[in-house]
Amino acid sequence: MGTTQLETVPEPKYWHLKTVLSEALDQDFAVGEVLPNERELAARFGVARATLRQALEQLELEGRLQRRRGVGTTVAPPRVGVAVGSARHSWPGESVDGWEPVDAVEGLPPAAVLKLLGTGGAGGAGGTGGAFAADRPVHTVRRTRVTQGQVVAAEMLYVPAASVPGLPAIEAPAGPARARAVLRELQRLVLDGQDRSVELGSARADDAKELDRLPGAPVLLVTTRYFTAAGTAAVSVATYRADTCRLTFGDSGDVEITHEPRVAS
Repeated sequence: MGTTQLETVPEPKYWHLKTVLSEALDQDFAVGEVLPNERELAARFGVARATLRQALEQLELEGRLQRRRGVGTTVAPPRVGVAVGSARHSWPGESVDGWEPVDAVEGLPPAAVLKLLGTGGAGGAGGTGGAFAADRPVHTVRRTRVTQGQVVAAEMLYVPAASVPGLPAIEAPAGPARARAVLRELQRLVLDGQDRSVELGSARADDAKELDRLPGAPVLLVTTRYFTAAGTAAVSVATYRADTCRLTFGDSGDVEITHEPRVAS
């Protein structure tokens, strides 16, 4: 990466710098290679460090760079082509979908999830047969989505006890085996439908650690409600690395989230 002084350009300076850096990444750096520190890069391009940070943040958001704890800023690997959204309604874990169960525990759900559990589906029924009590624990299943050895998403699936009445109380009280047991019991129900919402967010500390990102890194939050005739049977909150996926919208209005190889322009 040679020394380049940015002259006056019609576009924002950080945006022009992003383009220059992107070209340098293609020509001068290999995947996984660590970039020079901010002070050195800013001096090479004759820009303020604040301008440099804006350009680096844009490249990170586009999936070109990764900031890793104890390592620094590295060139990101190509995006991998695995679909993780589908128009077909199905229970979590119903097919080989790339998700791996990690743990399952009982506890109180977050307030936002509690609200979703207390709402019904298309038929207007209340969650699990009515308003969900704030002091009623749920089974919380934690899963990760692994693609080519890389964790690209982490999910928390909240399942009220009323949705899985046949779940053994003692056998496998925690861990992956317990998670699989909850999923197995959930799949015994008749799924009437589901809805999904997607929003941009920032990685919390626990999600960031799971996804090998820094706290505050951009993520996509995908919330899914699963409905039976009795109402909301489960709520999933999945956190996807925003630098590894994209959204596509079909003619039917379905949203698909895919991880795809980056095509060099």
